[in-house]
Amino acid sequence: MSKLLIDGLGWLGAFILLTAYASVSFRKIAADGALYQWVNATGSLLLIVNTVYYRAYPSAFVNVIWIAIAISARIRVRSYAGKAQ
Repeated sequence: MSKLLIDGLGWLGAFILLTAYASVSFRKIAADGALYQWVNATGSLLLIVNTVYYRAYPSAFVNVIWIAIAISARIRVRSYAGKAQ
């Protein structure tokens, strides 16, 4: 992959994560909603590509955990929704 592509993916990931955070902070989307969790996971995945390329493994680790939290939160919310019905 070219350095320009990797940089673009990293910047896009950062923008996506910040947009998700701002959207929840300003109550545009719900923190426990599927959209927020998937946007978080997508932004983190793009940042992982960037940080692994640059061998910034601590940042890559944080983003792997970020994805795990997003996925587990989504599963948990989905299971609560199923029990409420």
